[in-house]
Amino acid sequence: MSTDDPPVPPPPDAPAPGTAVAGLELRPLLAGDADRYLALAQANREHLTAHGDYVDEVAASVGDVRAQLERTAADPPLTFGIWWQDTLVGRCDLVPVDPPRYGLGYWVSAASQGRGLASAAVSAVLAYAQTRCTATDVFAGVTHGNERSVALLRRLGFVEAARFERYTRFHRRLG
Repeated sequence: MSTDDPPVPPPPDAPAPGTAVAGLELRPLLAGDADRYLALAQANREHLTAHGDYVDEVAASVGDVRAQLERTAADPPLTFGIWWQDTLVGRCDLVPVDPPRYGLGYWVSAASQGRGLASAAVSAVLAYAQTRCTATDVFAGVTHGNERSVALLRRLGFVEAARFERYTRFHRRLG
């Protein structure tokens, strides 16, 4: 199966989205993952802050990250670690801005780029958002200069919705 194939929607009681790529999993990112997650973010400091994003994230303490993950714990889960062959390589979040409208955030490590992992993870999260969260619309903001993220969103059917001084907002209607 290629990363261009649509994901199989998860069953209604699935704890996390399934992906179309063997070895790629999305798992709820929990407070117990704070050490591992922060180590990954800090190891990718240059990559994550290249466009001015994630500065606070990579500067956070383990306690800050743990508290943030505790605050964002939800049922159904909305914050996911992206795991490639049992190694944490990134994160993908749904943000319940105004359900059934959600925000989307995601990143993968520099070493994981270019393999379709982010595309497959975001695609799976979109299917999950629609089936598990009954989302109707998803929005994502991309800092100017982050062309990889723009390309990913366009491949997945997002369209430009608004341009701001530092970022562009993209939108995808689900359903």
